[in-house]
Amino acid sequence: MSKFKKKKSGDMPAVNTASLPDIVFMLLFFFMVATVMRQNTLKIENNLPFADQVEKLDKKDLVMYIYAGKPSANYTQYGKEARIQLNDDFASVKDVAAFIAAERASKREELIPFLTTALKVDSDANMGLIGDIKQELRKVNALKINYTTKKGSVLGRE
Repeated sequence: MSKFKKKKSGDMPAVNTASLPDIVFMLLFFFMVATVMRQNTLKIENNLPFADQVEKLDKKDLVMYIYAGKPSANYTQYGKEARIQLNDDFASVKDVAAFIAAERASKREELIPFLTTALKVDSDANMGLIGDIKQELRKVNALKINYTTKKGSVLGRE
């Protein structure tokens, strides 16, 4: 007789898991690249007006957004008057200058002249509030202003 016996049982071989970490990291990388993070949560109603002449912005990372409109249904404790929203918080007109300064400080020095302020204003917003915002923008020398319109386009520069 021989010393070695052949295994005749029908056992399944063990699953090879050597490539499992590669697959996990590939999926992780895919979702990191494909996921778009939301920038701001709107706390105001933002029914944008229509425009017949539009201009598309080239670089969205050089745009500072100021939202204006009535608080949405979830934020009725803030009243029914039109409010300003900077990033994710309600703000007053006096806070616009500090917001612009903080945005400029977060950008590289050579990009500061190319910064644009986009006003996303509700079509029913009080124009007095918009005038006050524009006055504050003039004080901090933020003169490149765009008005965002209905289809995500931007209406002419001021």
